[in-house]
Amino acid sequence: MMSCLRERFEEAEYRNLAKEACHAAESQGRLAYQEKCPVRTDFQRDRDRIIHSNSFRRLKEKTQVFLAPEGDHYRTRMTHTLEVSQIARTVARALALNEDLTESIALGHDLGHTPFGHAGERLLNELVEGGFKHNEQSLRMVDFLEKAGRGLNLTYEVRDGILNHVGVGWSESLEGRIVRHADRIAYVNHDLDDAVRAGILTRDALPSSIADVLGESKSMRINTAVLDLIEASRDLTDIRFSPEIARTMEEFHEFMYAEVYKNPVAKGQEGKAQEMLAILFRYYTQNEAALPEEYRTIARREGINRAACDYVASMTDRFALDRFKDIYIPKNWTVL
Repeated sequence: MMSCLRERFEEAEYRNLAKEACHAAESQGRLAYQEKCPVRTDFQRDRDRIIHSNSFRRLKEKTQVFLAPEGDHYRTRMTHTLEVSQIARTVARALALNEDLTESIALGHDLGHTPFGHAGERLLNELVEGGFKHNEQSLRMVDFLEKAGRGLNLTYEVRDGILNHVGVGWSESLEGRIVRHADRIAYVNHDLDDAVRAGILTRDALPSSIADVLGESKSMRINTAVLDLIEASRDLTDIRFSPEIARTMEEFHEFMYAEVYKNPVAKGQEGKAQEMLAILFRYYTQNEAALPEEYRTIARREGINRAACDYVASMTDRFALDRFKDIYIPKNWTVL
């Protein structure tokens, strides 16, 4: 009876989803063979593996834009991920695409992000031979680093969507392309919201050429973008905005880049964070014994620089600060 449950879910996908959707029963499979779950489809199983992973839990302590903000309502990498997932699932459901696959990609897309947001990513990109990109590190995380080197053994479709949510490559699946668009819809809007909260921008700072098209409020802007993405993608030949919304979203991104992502107030602490991460990276390249065992294994297999990169990239903001203090800041001496 239990094995029939998964088969019923797989059959329901054929009845209810568009023919252009990715169907779980037709997945290209995992890196290593594994018996099917009796209850969950492969994409549902991937979602659960991501949610229960260590790297997913660490997202709650990783910077989105603002480093160590004072206040409970600023976004973290975790809240960003959840907002991307919500937007992506809405679009997938409206287009009769695979919501389970879409959700899995969205929940996993930033698992390889560094501490201190893109500042950490830029720093490691300078230090590591061959460069560093968080989407590639997210794939490395689910393939090799999770579960002490065993990885999560996810399906090809989820791995493809994670790798191609940014950069020059595009996901093979429509579900993966939804996540790529949902990512930008989420971050330009919630980063603007946080910038207003931080006093960097005023509520009326958004140019009228953007606000008049997308809307004055965050909810209006997200709603406009989501509805347009659904309507423009109805034929399921691709996932895209209409030309007007595409132009406006690009203008929105350029505005955020100039006014927030490069703002000296918002980014005033980034230099310190990068210097600290650079010191930690050099320390671990020179002190292999200080690495946890699973990273020493990587050092023996792929070299000490790769191991140090993996370890530093996996850190949360707080853990990186704690490790720096433990290694370099003298402790108070007390009389026993």
